[in-house]
Amino acid sequence: MKTIYLDNNATTAIAPEVREAMLPYLGELYGNPSSMYSFGGQVAEAVDTARGQLAELLGASPEEIIFTSCGSESDNSAIWTAVRTQPEKRHMITTRVEHPAILNGMQHLENQGYRVTYLGVDNKGRLDLDEYAAALDEDTALVSIMFANNEVGNYYPIQRMAEMAKERGILFHTDAVQAVGKLPINMGSMPVDMLSLSGHKLHTPKGIGALYVRKGVRFRPLLRGGHQERSRRAGTENVPYIVGLGVAAQMAATHMQQESAAMARLRDRLEHGITNSIPDTIVNGDPENRLPNTTNISFKNVEGEAILIMLDRMGICASSGSACTSGSLEPSHVLRAMGVPFNYAHGSIRLSLSRYTTEEEVDFVIQHFPQIIATLRKISPFKD
Repeated sequence: MKTIYLDNNATTAIAPEVREAMLPYLGELYGNPSSMYSFGGQVAEAVDTARGQLAELLGASPEEIIFTSCGSESDNSAIWTAVRTQPEKRHMITTRVEHPAILNGMQHLENQGYRVTYLGVDNKGRLDLDEYAAALDEDTALVSIMFANNEVGNYYPIQRMAEMAKERGILFHTDAVQAVGKLPINMGSMPVDMLSLSGHKLHTPKGIGALYVRKGVRFRPLLRGGHQERSRRAGTENVPYIVGLGVAAQMAATHMQQESAAMARLRDRLEHGITNSIPDTIVNGDPENRLPNTTNISFKNVEGEAILIMLDRMGICASSGSACTSGSLEPSHVLRAMGVPFNYAHGSIRLSLSRYTTEEEVDFVIQHFPQIIATLRKISPFKD
């Protein structure tokens, strides 16, 4: 049975070009890039090349790029440096729909006595800039707002929000894990101080990420030890994965416009095919400002986990907008923040595409989805 993979916001397949570029550094080119001899020097050159490739994708300077292990480490590094360089400030601003890497970090700060403002969203998952403006004050150490939401695909007015923070002299960080490679980003014209990304959303292996830190922003490392990454992130560089991230960034910079348009076309085909053939469905999120590859659909009176099980039996990989905790189903924090009705939120499914998704795969899903929902509604414990 063929696997149809529609969970690319969770992780992506490793691109063949990325894998091929990595192989020499998993074999004969195993030297330590911090070494003084030429065998390590050629490896250091590969790291420098990858740094330049990623910087070009972001419209940044290579020295503004810090390689990390993942997006979560990058997020935590941004929060850590904001509080360590501004010990006199005790207020943070984020949103109710952030990734747990940010939300759990903010909750930890609250436990340490910090004041955290969690901005709400409307029923389309959109932020209120007036609420945001009112939250900014002289005690604010950091604003951290995601570039694009991992569940519903909304992207936010980061340019304007960063400008508003900058007018008050406040650091601004964005978790751009879902946006990098899908949306154009130019740090040269966007007054963002720090930006997080993760390679495995860009067709690299899991275990590599990066943090952009604008030149001139004071920084305190989360990991202390050696002098790697200009003493901003200790630990011997993960050279094969860094090389892979560089190639993935170069591919994204070259093909982003074409691939994003193709994914958006297939996403719309998938979304319309499902919603037009199944009654009592709603599409969650902002229909205008969203990632080209993402749709989040709720089905009335159905359990999302049951949908996933039946999809899996057909070889279809997707994810649910609800989580099973201690035997009781709870809709995701994002859908709760949006106020999605309970009998819909339970049955939410996220389908996220990639450059490798085909029209035939989309049509297969459209063909089989109606029967899955009809079957589950007959046995559903949820009733009107």
